[in-house]
Amino acid sequence: MQKKIVEAAKYFFAPIYPTRMHMNYLQITLKVSEANRPAAAGVYQRYKTPFLEQIPGAVSKELLVREEDVQVLHGFRTEADARAYLQSPLFSADVVQALTPLVDAAPEVRIYQAA
Repeated sequence: MQKKIVEAAKYFFAPIYPTRMHMNYLQITLKVSEANRPAAAGVYQRYKTPFLEQIPGAVSKELLVREEDVQVLHGFRTEADARAYLQSPLFSADVVQALTPLVDAAPEVRIYQAA
């Protein structure tokens, strides 16, 4: 009986609670001097909404700041979406162009999948 209830609940709630997706993260670590951090934060703010509205599979975008560097953590539905973003005009032309004069070294780019 309990098994039938569980199966019925899955069917009933399926549109509300889709199966768990594994989030994929694109982490970009930037060396940005203290003097350039406000401008770098401005770049993050300027492109956050276009990222979330225009990039296929985009789910989230967070700015993480610590003394030694700045990280931008992008959430995606799939790893392919994350890789495609790196080739998109929004990233390769707009974001990279805006950040290039503000960074002190080449960025570190990593893609992770949540377990």
